[in-house]
Amino acid sequence: MSVNKCDQPIGVFDSGVGGLTVLRALQDLLPHENFLYLGDTARVPYGTKSAESVIKYALQAGGALVREGIKMLVVACNTASAVSIDSLTAAYNPLPVVGVVKPGAEAACLASKNGKIAVIATESTVKGGAYQGTICSMHSSAKIIAKACPLFVGLAEEGWTEGEIVEAIAARYLKPLFAEFGKEGPDTLVLGCTHFPVLRGAIAKVAGDKITLVDSAETTANTVKRILTELSLINSSDAAGRLSFLATDSAERFAAVGSAFLGVEINSEDVRSIDL
Repeated sequence: MSVNKCDQPIGVFDSGVGGLTVLRALQDLLPHENFLYLGDTARVPYGTKSAESVIKYALQAGGALVREGIKMLVVACNTASAVSIDSLTAAYNPLPVVGVVKPGAEAACLASKNGKIAVIATESTVKGGAYQGTICSMHSSAKIIAKACPLFVGLAEEGWTEGEIVEAIAARYLKPLFAEFGKEGPDTLVLGCTHFPVLRGAIAKVAGDKITLVDSAETTANTVKRILTELSLINSSDAAGRLSFLATDSAERFAAVGSAFLGVEINSEDVRSIDL
């Protein structure tokens, strides 16, 4: 019996639960699509790993989703997007592969008026220069300064998203970063890790109302919709899409922490544990 490709799910993966912020935007824009999300929670975070390790992990996660039967692969992890997109595209061609770095860079360029763009991300993403290079290719006169904010990932994973401690850590990261731009300062701040949007309130409080915060979730969703349309892969069903979860560590912890990122409760019984 032949399978209708349009009915196949869109595969989404991240090192943990941060990519659920991207999944949330995808669901909002494409409510009739089916999604299969994989959180590699046993090896989170990717941001402190070498590029070689991240590529290996990304290929394993992508392979697990491909074997489940997906019509598109969305890399909802900035670190994996920064270093493994080419490897994933080559490994699973002709499957369309979409990362979050390019859409995020596009959104930053559209948002900035003075061309001064700050980027906060994981250590690997910052060192790899993915956002800096992509933004420069789109806005040659832009001034971009990036800073690694590794504690943000741990705070997000633990559910510490607001309060004095979170704001103090945000100030410790952001104030020296903004000072590097000089008197005028940046007008745009890119949240270059999918964990960071859940800390948006604390980050915005420290950044102030003159700085626009940009994350790649909504722009990535628009990119996914455009590609699905171009390839005639849009699900034409009128029914709400199905949502399934895979995790490489505790299903209970994935459900508990992931609910805050997705914005709706996740039942641990709906999370299937797998090995990569």
